[in-house]
Amino acid sequence: MGELRDKFGRHMRLRGLAEKTRILYDHAIVDLVRAYRIAPDQLTNDQIQDHLERIIRERGVSWSTTNVYFAAYRCFYQDFLKRPLKEFWLPSRGRSRKRPRILDRETVRRILEAPRLLKHRALLTMVYGSGLRVGEVCRLRPHHIESAPDRMLVRVEQGKRHKDRTTILAVRGLELLRECWQTYGPTVWLFFGHDRTKPLPIPTAQCIYHGACRRAGVHEAHGIHSLRHAFATHLLEQGANLAVIQRCLGHSSVSTTAQYCHVSAAALRHVRSPADTLGEPTE
Repeated sequence: MGELRDKFGRHMRLRGLAEKTRILYDHAIVDLVRAYRIAPDQLTNDQIQDHLERIIRERGVSWSTTNVYFAAYRCFYQDFLKRPLKEFWLPSRGRSRKRPRILDRETVRRILEAPRLLKHRALLTMVYGSGLRVGEVCRLRPHHIESAPDRMLVRVEQGKRHKDRTTILAVRGLELLRECWQTYGPTVWLFFGHDRTKPLPIPTAQCIYHGACRRAGVHEAHGIHSLRHAFATHLLEQGANLAVIQRCLGHSSVSTTAQYCHVSAAALRHVRSPADTLGEPTE
């Protein structure tokens, strides 16, 4: 792709797309080029759609991953190359309705306690205790923690879609952060890798989570994002209203939060059917 690839990269940066999104879109275009061995600007709409059909039918990727390919090709052909509708068109796709498995509280406890290293336990506890995305926890700095008893908040700067927000700080999370501070010493980042001047790489954080799941004997726990999902679901089960959960998660719309929170089967067992309360006095 050469020059065309560089220009597309500049286009995505100017649009303000997140680094992770740029990497995924670039991979999708490279995947298309490898399939045909032709420059992407020379491909027809039928060839692009045929490639997407092969991805869906042969690779067995998830609904959300397939949507990344659709979004990448729209960005490249519609936004970047400015192809008219008669030359490039993809059918719209809705969101997947498949609900991920919810981690119950005991499973979460086992995962958080599984890592041998203190900083790994602290990282996972911050993800679950504050509902952070993996990129957000990796970029935490000391001044983002508001630990005064009347505050207990975490400031998230430039989260998804470049939005700032505040979320709750768990007491246990604060305790582990203080232990890390005493053990590893002050640094620019709360969580760092081999280079203390740089934040912990996201793939490393994901490996920490999967390693904790293996040590805890937890299978089918998906990715580290499951801890953020459990945070939202457990808050809902505790009686927190959706507006509070929405703010903690950083969602623009409460409808997004409503789709994100699923009441567990254990909670449903304590709910009585209205058919069983007919004839009882109401308050």
